[in-house]
Amino acid sequence: MASLWTQYIFDTMSICFFRYALEHIEDHEVKSIYQTSLKISQKHVEAITEFMLKENHPIPRGFTEKDDVNIHAPRLFQDTFYLNYIYIMALQGMTGYSLSVSNSIRSDLRMYYITCMSETMQVFDQSIDLMLSKGLLNRPPIITPPDSIDFVKHQSFLTGWLGNRRPLNAVEIGDIYFNVLKMHLHAALKVGFAQVAQSKEAREHFERGLGIANKHIKIFESVFDEDNLNLPMSWQSTITNSTSITFSDKYMMYQIQLSTQLTLSYYGTALSVNSRRDLGADYLRLMLELLHFAEDGANLMIKNGWLEQPPTASDRESLANRKEQ
Repeated sequence: MASLWTQYIFDTMSICFFRYALEHIEDHEVKSIYQTSLKISQKHVEAITEFMLKENHPIPRGFTEKDDVNIHAPRLFQDTFYLNYIYIMALQGMTGYSLSVSNSIRSDLRMYYITCMSETMQVFDQSIDLMLSKGLLNRPPIITPPDSIDFVKHQSFLTGWLGNRRPLNAVEIGDIYFNVLKMHLHAALKVGFAQVAQSKEAREHFERGLGIANKHIKIFESVFDEDNLNLPMSWQSTITNSTSITFSDKYMMYQIQLSTQLTLSYYGTALSVNSRRDLGADYLRLMLELLHFAEDGANLMIKNGWLEQPPTASDRESLANRKEQ
């Protein structure tokens, strides 16, 4: 139920974004991917609604075209941004669906999520091929193959604060590269959302989030600079000058909360396989900063009645006390 509820919210959010994007995308190849993605999300919402009705669970409100997006608003994003957005969303979606499969017991739900995974992999494959063909995706750093295998012989392999730091290994490079790749998208989203936010509180929250994102990118850039490694490109210049109301503040707050939560999970994964102490310390303090940002975002959403509550366990103590009264 947790996976179904979360996916319903995500897919209704995606439908709003896809409908708006399709009003503006001019590149026919990018438009084709968005048309396919829209159909997939609509099919998911229908399937989840059916699952929930059969189990007598209320259907989440999620997001709607009527309340959360103005598809006729002026263009906020360039076509290149839209392509990068669908690439990153498909990448993150594959992670979510793999977890949903592993957390599902019922065979019908497992098969449903396997189908979702297959559909998302196709969108990912199409989007990354298109980005590469258009020269919009910087390839990860190239590592010269070693002459032979080797084993760690000294504890200096773990150092990072004092003395000479060893070069980054392939695992650390991969984690930093792909975390920065995703962070660049999140930063660009915050630029656009800050321009079109209706409330001052939401706008200030997005601007604060942009500052955090740019700070994290600079920290990782400094680590890569030590080893003369390349990093992904920024997407902030692909935001137009539009300040017209495009998405509801509720919608934008949810998307930023989602990106923050995903970043925390990716940082946690990177921390678990990192071997250099200085990088471990960086991940810990950056995660703490994101946790504070996410908590403030949740409080803002609660204050404005924007945070939809997921299904929860029964409050047995409250039920027992009510019975006694």
